[in-house]
Amino acid sequence: MKNWQERISIDPNIRFGKPCIKDTRIALVDIFSWLSSGMSNEEILEDFPELVLDDIKAALAYAAHREEVIKIVAA
Repeated sequence: MKNWQERISIDPNIRFGKPCIKDTRIALVDIFSWLSSGMSNEEILEDFPELVLDDIKAALAYAAHREEVIKIVAA
């Protein structure tokens, strides 16, 4: 997903500044936890109707982008 930035916001006043899906208080870490616990996209969307599939894709694209740009510094 190329436009993940349009779906994710970081606001220090919402969820302590954790990246969230815009216009919700759903943090990306919540989505990652649900997926890693075995929930399917369909189950997440059913439990959280304010989300759409593109929100889940944006969360995954955000994580991929962070891994792409992170730099490891040797001590």
